[in-house]
Amino acid sequence: MEKILISSCLLGTPVRYDGTGVQLLHPQIMTWQQQKLIVSFCPEVAGGLPTPRDPAEISNDKVITNIGDDVTAEFKLGARKALQLCQQHNIRFALLKESSPSCGRNTIYDGSHSGTKVKGMGLKLHC
Repeated sequence: MEKILISSCLLGTPVRYDGTGVQLLHPQIMTWQQQKLIVSFCPEVAGGLPTPRDPAEISNDKVITNIGDDVTAEFKLGARKALQLCQQHNIRFALLKESSPSCGRNTIYDGSHSGTKVKGMGLKLHC
């Protein structure tokens, strides 16, 4: 079987901006873990950001923290490392943290740091 990339925070690893994880408890994930099919990855940590860290949101194609720091470079580095990892392991499927500025697929926060979600995707690489 092929390997599956899963956001580390969804496996309970405390890598989110607030130093927590949000473990998904699902029988299929447990089966994949037993079969050693899961590749756990956090692009934000891989990009060099600490845990915990200031929350960040996408605004005008940049990733900006709630105190105004531009962390776009770290997010892009993490995205490049995720892509390299997927290529290295021939990964075609990923289970990612929705609404994350790295991993969001359907929604992200609107960039105002007000808690408002909008349709959108996490940071995209232009390769």
